[in-house]
Amino acid sequence: MLRKLLKHEFRATGRIMLPMYLILLVTAVGSNLAGRGMLDGRYHILNILGVLIVTAFGIAICGALLMSFVLMIQRFYKNLLQDEGYLMFTLPASVHQHIWSKLIVSSVWFIATVLAIIAASLVVAYQGGFLRELLDFLRYFLEGLRKLEVSEAFNGTIYLAEFAVLMFLSLVAFSLQFYAALAAGHSRANHKLLWSVGWFFGFQFALQFAGSLLVIGSNKLNLFDHFFSHWDPSPTVAIHVSLLMAIGCVIVYGAIFYAVTTFFLKKHLNLE
Repeated sequence: MLRKLLKHEFRATGRIMLPMYLILLVTAVGSNLAGRGMLDGRYHILNILGVLIVTAFGIAICGALLMSFVLMIQRFYKNLLQDEGYLMFTLPASVHQHIWSKLIVSSVWFIATVLAIIAASLVVAYQGGFLRELLDFLRYFLEGLRKLEVSEAFNGTIYLAEFAVLMFLSLVAFSLQFYAALAAGHSRANHKLLWSVGWFFGFQFALQFAGSLLVIGSNKLNLFDHFFSHWDPSPTVAIHVSLLMAIGCVIVYGAIFYAVTTFFLKKHLNLE
């Protein structure tokens, strides 16, 4: 059933995201042409048109990023918490499958949006000889990597991978916080969106309060001093440990809101 839910989600969201990527590509081509002469031309009207095209490209980038995030929230709200929810929850699919279908599809669009923006930026930067310069840069970059020690190249690659995972999981966990707030707010009979907003800021306050208590408690107990007095890692190991600890915290953060979301959808959802 999860496969059918994913297929439905991709169809529904693709009708929005694919035209968004097309707009991004068109404005990128326009920005490239603007940079070839319109911005530096003798005619004032062409200068203005070039600025407008470049501005449109910047707006398209912001729009693609914003839409990929807003669409995640909008699909969860419209598909599960409004009138469509009556139909969705009669399907032979669990609450977990509904949530995972939303998260998986949204994650795919997050990644696709980043790749689309990178591709559009390359289109904007493209000039005569650009591909040759890009290939030269990649060759010099690879040669620089070969000059590094194996351990340095390996650690650098792992740093990038860990950071990418951290950013991705942070975005998913933050989305789960929205899911949890919407699900909790829709357990009420009236003013559901208002309650959802209240739950969201309540979650934010609780997270900041818990984080402050953790920091204060750690300082008072000298936990970090005690820990590092028995272990003196190298800078490389310390960075890995810090990133992995951050990833672990984000996973816990996301798991809490996932549990909250499933609890309210299973036990207290009020679609009336």
